[in-house]
Amino acid sequence: MNPRRIAAALPVLLLVALSACSNADPSGRLPPSSATPSGAGHGAVTGASEVAEPQLHLVAIDGTGNVGMLDLLGNGETKLGTVAPPAATATDGRYVFTTTPKGVEVIDSGVWTWDHGDHFHYYRATPELLGSVRGGGSPAVTTGPLSTAGGTGLFFPESGEAVLLDNTSLSRGEIRERFRIEVTPHAGLVAPVGDGAVVTTADAAGTPAALQYYDADGKPVAGARADCPGIHGSIVTRVGTVIGCADGAILVTGSGDKPVLEKVPYPDSAPSGVATRFDSRKGRPTVAGLGEPSGVWLLSTRQRSWQWLPTQTPMVRAAAVDDSRGHIVTLDAGGRVHVYLAKTGEEVGVTEPLLSKTISTAPSLETVTLTVDAQRAYLNAPAEGVVYEIDFADKARIARTLSPFVRPVFMAEAGR
Repeated sequence: MNPRRIAAALPVLLLVALSACSNADPSGRLPPSSATPSGAGHGAVTGASEVAEPQLHLVAIDGTGNVGMLDLLGNGETKLGTVAPPAATATDGRYVFTTTPKGVEVIDSGVWTWDHGDHFHYYRATPELLGSVRGGGSPAVTTGPLSTAGGTGLFFPESGEAVLLDNTSLSRGEIRERFRIEVTPHAGLVAPVGDGAVVTTADAAGTPAALQYYDADGKPVAGARADCPGIHGSIVTRVGTVIGCADGAILVTGSGDKPVLEKVPYPDSAPSGVATRFDSRKGRPTVAGLGEPSGVWLLSTRQRSWQWLPTQTPMVRAAAVDDSRGHIVTLDAGGRVHVYLAKTGEEVGVTEPLLSKTISTAPSLETVTLTVDAQRAYLNAPAEGVVYEIDFADKARIARTLSPFVRPVFMAEAGR
């Protein structure tokens, strides 16, 4: 079903989806999930409505902090308010975590998807600005798989503060820290796992070099530690959490008191460049990472294996759709979006340059976001003031050019 079209059959489909989760309880109550954290309630929260398809929106933030949302289904727009001038953003598909002079300000889009393993639940609630989390320096933000359970990790490099936010509280409009611990200041990260998180530790030179699991109270768990030289980047997948290392990646699996930290080394024939800046369609097992000199790394967390996909030009963004055809969507430094097939490495589409004004006026492309969902890719063009909707399955065709009333200097796709 096309998630951008509301069809007359959707109420029926919603009934079928709800029935698939029930145990013939005449009250209509949903039973606890065995595939997700207990008591999580399938992602439902008080005041939210369950709907029949993902409520896909774009959250746009301009350079002064104005925040708006564009409905990708109905094209309606909403202004949410204002945050302090932003420097960076991250998202888990519901919340947008915006780095500002106040620390990290949290925006709740009010739309999210609950992944139940073999099917999904979709919700819609009132969007709002939740407040800020204090901290020193520009933090690394690492999100978890579910917006209403588990946590979100913030690591502030200047102070060495590792913070784990409670997502259940966020879903109720409250910012609550599960723990805040201080380690040696370094360019680290906090990766949520189960009720706790994996936190980086630095070597004598102040370089992130190892990972330690902390429980929900911020206590280190004995035996849940792994070496990971040159730590860079993290992403959550359907299988587990990936953390990049100079010699491969650590895959963290399990959600109990002591998760498993497993090394997935690069193949012997690997090029010299390591994978950086992991990205993928949310909840998929295969992720893409930028590689050098010109190419993309693909990591299959199910197979515990890497694949090198060479490209003719260096890329600055890469995301794995991980669909049946294995689409990989990338962005080069000239502002062109390319589409490749993972199985063959064939380039099957490329756009014209889309960021000419942005490239000529911005010192870097750091505020440019390339995001993918099941059917489309989205690319914001900050200086042009538009967002391109790209049909990656149709030779990178520009399906729509969207012009939000809040200029998309920063952009996140919500509802995924």
